[in-house]
Amino acid sequence: MGDDETAHPARRPVLFVNPTSGGGRAVHAGVPDRARERGIDVIILGPDHSLATLVRQAVAGGADALGVAGGDGSLAVVATAAHANGLPFVCIPAGTRNHFALDLGVDRHDPIGALDAFTNGREHRIDVAQVNGRLFLNNVSLGVYGQAVSQPAYRDAKLRTLLQTAEAALGPSGTAPELHLVDDLGREHDHPAVVLVSNNPYALGPPRAPGTRPTLDSGRLGIVVLDSPRDTSRPTGRAWSATSFEVTAPGPIHAGVDGEAVDLRPPLEFVIQPGALRVRVPAGHAGRRDVRDIRPLRAFRPSSDDAG
Repeated sequence: MGDDETAHPARRPVLFVNPTSGGGRAVHAGVPDRARERGIDVIILGPDHSLATLVRQAVAGGADALGVAGGDGSLAVVATAAHANGLPFVCIPAGTRNHFALDLGVDRHDPIGALDAFTNGREHRIDVAQVNGRLFLNNVSLGVYGQAVSQPAYRDAKLRTLLQTAEAALGPSGTAPELHLVDDLGREHDHPAVVLVSNNPYALGPPRAPGTRPTLDSGRLGIVVLDSPRDTSRPTGRAWSATSFEVTAPGPIHAGVDGEAVDLRPPLEFVIQPGALRVRVPAGHAGRRDVRDIRPLRAFRPSSDDAG
C-alpha cells in the first residue's frame, strides 16, 4: 500500500462505536474506555441515532481523524466522510468477520491494540470504489446474493435466507435477476446468478487465502460473474479486473453494498478511485496478514479458458 509513513498523533480524534456489531464485541472488549484513556472522543451509537449525521457534526466540530468500531455498513459511512474531507480513517475490528480489517493489515483479534492507530500509527493511502457515486470499501453483490440481502429475514438467518433465495431463483421454475453486462472478452451475460464487484480483486485460489484481497491499492476493481447453471452455452463463470464497469437492467436492482441492502437505479456505473482514502494502521499491526478463520469464496469455479 502506497505512501506508508509514520503519522503524527491525531489532536482531535473521534471514534464511533456501534454497540451491537459483532454481538457487542467492542463493548465487551472495553474499547470505549480504552479509547477515552488515549484521549479519543468516543460516540456510542443509539438505536435512534443517524451515524451519517453524527459524523458530519464531528467533522464540523474539528475532528482531525475518524474511526469506527462496527460492521461493514458503519465502516462505509465513516470512510465516506473521511474521504470527502481528506481526513485519516481508522478501522477498529468489532464486526463479525472483519474482512476489511484483515485486508488492511489490522489484527482482527486485537481491537484494543487497533486504537493505537490514532496515537502511534502508520498512514498510507488505499483505493476506494464507487457505484453510482456511492462509496464502498469491500464489495457490491448483485444477483442471488443481492436479492437475499434485501429480505428482512437475512439479518437473523443469513445462510438459510441465501440458500432459499438461490433455490427460488435458480431452480427449474426460477428466474435469475434481469441483469445484463459485458465481460472483458466482449461476451454478454444475461440473467447472471451472481455478480460481485469489489474494491480491488479478491484472491480466488492459492497461494493467497481465497476470500482475501492481496492489496488495496492496485487501482482496479475486481469483478466476478457466475452465470445461471441452466445456461450450458458458456463457461461457468468469469473473473477479471478493470478500472470501470457497467451493469444494466430494466428496473431497480437489489444489491448488497458492503453488506447493506439497497435498491440501485440502473445503469450501475462502477469506478475505482486510486489512493483516495487516507488510512491509519497501528504500528504493531501494520502489514499483518492474519488469515485465520477465513471462509473461502467457493461459488466461483472458472473453466480453463477463464484464467483472466
